[in-house]
Amino acid sequence: MLLIGGILFSWIVLMDSCRSAAVKTYNKNRSHADVSDENIARGEELAEKWCQSCHMLPSPDLLDAGTWGNGVLPQMGPRLGIFEYLYKKYPNNSADPNVGRGFYPAEPLLSPRDWGAIIDYYTALSPDTLPPQQRKDPIRPDTAVFKVEMPVRPDSALPATCFVKYDPASRQILTADIIQHSFSRWDDRLHPLPGLEIGGSLVDMVSDSTSFIACNIGAFAPNNAKAGHIDRFTITGQTLSADKSSVYNGLMRPVNIASADLNGDGKKDIVVCEFGFIKGELSWLENKGDGQYEKHVLRSVPGAIRAVVQDYNHDGLPDIWVLFSQGDEGIFLYTNKGHGQFLEQPILRFPPSYGSTCFELDDFNRDGNPDILYTCGDNGDFSTVLKPYHGVYIFMNDGAAHFAQQYFFPINGCYRAMARDFDGSGNLSIAAISFFPDFGHQPEEGFVYLQNKGNLQFNPCSVPGTGSGRWMTMDVADMSGDGRPDILLGNCSVGPSFINSSVDFKKGPPFIVLKNKGKK
Repeated sequence: MLLIGGILFSWIVLMDSCRSAAVKTYNKNRSHADVSDENIARGEELAEKWCQSCHMLPSPDLLDAGTWGNGVLPQMGPRLGIFEYLYKKYPNNSADPNVGRGFYPAEPLLSPRDWGAIIDYYTALSPDTLPPQQRKDPIRPDTAVFKVEMPVRPDSALPATCFVKYDPASRQILTADIIQHSFSRWDDRLHPLPGLEIGGSLVDMVSDSTSFIACNIGAFAPNNAKAGHIDRFTITGQTLSADKSSVYNGLMRPVNIASADLNGDGKKDIVVCEFGFIKGELSWLENKGDGQYEKHVLRSVPGAIRAVVQDYNHDGLPDIWVLFSQGDEGIFLYTNKGHGQFLEQPILRFPPSYGSTCFELDDFNRDGNPDILYTCGDNGDFSTVLKPYHGVYIFMNDGAAHFAQQYFFPINGCYRAMARDFDGSGNLSIAAISFFPDFGHQPEEGFVYLQNKGNLQFNPCSVPGTGSGRWMTMDVADMSGDGRPDILLGNCSVGPSFINSSVDFKKGPPFIVLKNKGKK
């Protein structure tokens, strides 16, 4: 998700103050001697006008020159009505009946000369390769807090786990698989229980009284079809059953849901993140009773990836925090004004090269104000290179909804982080997973435990045994009832990859449990 998805804060450079130095460096090593400084300067002005019209302006040094020229900019051209440049046809979705040519400008919004200046600006001022991670503390193995427990593998099918969750009511582990299109269960001894074959792939689930509301993405691969839906499942003893009809159909690749009574009518509504692809939406489904829902669109753009419902201003009305990872990237707060009305406020906005993956609200300094724990690391789109700004971020809240970055730990391809008091210290430590780690040089990035030593100082640890999977999904729950949070990691052994690994994740388990053995 490059120009259409990502985050960056500390790497933004004010090009007005450093352009001369950057151009001088490029002149020294320039491979395209016909690119003039004047053309680069013009390209910057045009980028500020056109690229910034859709999202926060990215700095050229966020990606290498080859990725800009061959990966990202050809994807952006059609959005400006440019479908071909220098006899090179650009990829687009105009033939997709769910998108159509009408989605794009009818005529080019700028001339070939101006588009070439934008290309020159990004390719001239970007490095040949991105710098390596700058990590102060190495990730060291540690066995003090967690030990790995493996489930009984029911068959030889390669694991493609896209969802994992612990259900405390049934004391069962719930998983879903994107290849087998299955909804599976496991008992407290990690033995398989009867599951269900379903259409599509479950990627999220929330409890609703005696049942579950599940988010089905439909086709997992990027597409623009309205094939996603929300379903209801029930676990009664050892029996898992599905309602015959869906709760809601016709959604654009929904990836996350949240449930709350948003309009105060006593009925639970549903917030839906329709990630989509070229098109998508953030919406809420108003519960009209008798199984009927009415859809209300809050933002008609793709990339909504996670929603958290919380009464932030303490007025008794549930507000909605949402992370967008495409287009206008960032975290937005939708303040509930009552009667189904919401006021949108950008909280954090980011340039689009990070590939945002997840966030949650946590109070790290215990001042009563929620801070933001954020991860970025999606690396499966147009810039499949290791990025030194992938990892775990903490943005601290000043009490007035102003957030400032106070912590960053680099993890290539980071997919999610969850903060809990894992070690009984009274501080929030962090469990983080990566779907695109640097397997060849530091495979321990797949799972990292950041143990809080106080004052936002964290000791990075790996846990022996967590290298058996490629972790896409995670859950935290006190599975044994001993007051200590345990961790579930879901192994999706398939998926886009540009990094070789010596481990065959297809022979690994569908999930593992990191049993907490620390003090209560």
